[in-house]
Amino acid sequence: MTIIGIAGGTGSGKTTVVKKIVEALPKNYVAVVPLDSYYNDTSELTPEERKQINFDHPDAFDWKLLLEQIEMLKKGQAIEQPTYSYIISNRLPETVHVEPHKVMIIEGIMTLTQPEIRDMMDLKIFVDTDADERLIRNILRDTVDRGRTVSMVIDRYLEVLKPMHEQFIEPSKKYADVIIPNGGDNAKGINMICQYIKRLVEEK
Repeated sequence: MTIIGIAGGTGSGKTTVVKKIVEALPKNYVAVVPLDSYYNDTSELTPEERKQINFDHPDAFDWKLLLEQIEMLKKGQAIEQPTYSYIISNRLPETVHVEPHKVMIIEGIMTLTQPEIRDMMDLKIFVDTDADERLIRNILRDTVDRGRTVSMVIDRYLEVLKPMHEQFIEPSKKYADVIIPNGGDNAKGINMICQYIKRLVEEK
């Protein structure tokens, strides 16, 4: 199995890059493991306590479960991937059945911050997009999908997203093998990565 890590700031276009890689490779070639699915279970917290969670800090993620499920996929075992709701800030009862494939893509803002996970990767990618463009995308996404007002998104960006990006996400760029500027709009960069992934799979 070839393991690809894709990181970058929130709103950088990571999901678009993953989608285009999946579309460019043969059908049933890729298993996608989104880091967003592995936020900690917060069932023991009250709704008010959940609102205080910093979801842009490494401590917000269940790294132990993620590592366990990556190992299972590497061994050829299917997993039941958790699902997470931003509306209630907790996991949902439903899971997603994920079968092992030739390629596993681990995608998320903190994907390159953890040495144990980085060491498992055959290729590490950082999606690099200007901060103002990421902010605009966050406003559009959070007002439409997460029921937030524009002022709420901007306040959260200034108080949480920006400092966490500078403290954890931006420094993880140094671990990347490849940096993709302009996210999903970089067709040439994505095409080159797809060709390289195919070669990695063939070599294995």
